[in-house]
Amino acid sequence: MCLQQRREARQVQENTPIRRPYRAAPTPTKEGPRSNRDIRGVREVQLIDDTGANRGVVSFFDALKLAEDAGLDLVEIAPNSVPPVCKILDYGRFRFLEQKKASEARKKQRTIEIKEIKLRPGIDKHDYDVKMKAMHGFFEEGDKVKVTLRFRGREMAHQDLGVKVLERVKVDTAEIAKVESDWQLEGRQMVMVLAPR
Repeated sequence: MCLQQRREARQVQENTPIRRPYRAAPTPTKEGPRSNRDIRGVREVQLIDDTGANRGVVSFFDALKLAEDAGLDLVEIAPNSVPPVCKILDYGRFRFLEQKKASEARKKQRTIEIKEIKLRPGIDKHDYDVKMKAMHGFFEEGDKVKVTLRFRGREMAHQDLGVKVLERVKVDTAEIAKVESDWQLEGRQMVMVLAPR
């Protein structure tokens, strides 16, 4: 092959697209339990019929036939047991009830928040009582409370006053709250976190 022919052959190779093998699109995974013909690789199942009676171990195709005769679906309830447990029921209604249960559980769930109460070392008795009342309300709602005691100017020289205030808070809330993290000095403020009992 002469030099000209080699160049042309290389140019043809560079311009031809690379063919990749055909890959089928991945099958979308269905959420929830498998039902009817989606239950694969199973010869026998533990069958519970539409009345709730346990029919024992039955061949998969017999169970599917029973479900079709009843006009209902065969739903895999416990896929990990041997043999898997399947139940004859209305799959649409089953999904609806599962979603309803999940939404009820979400409604009852509550995230614990951290509320903050700010104090001063020379806090007055009435102001202190108002802050304690707010703290009690937070603990009743199940929230944690971050107590921040801030020093200004020359108050930093009298940190013992701040420690006394925080110790007083600990004593006053001892029956409804526990100290999650004891007071620490962070710059010009002391911070303590209390959690409800």
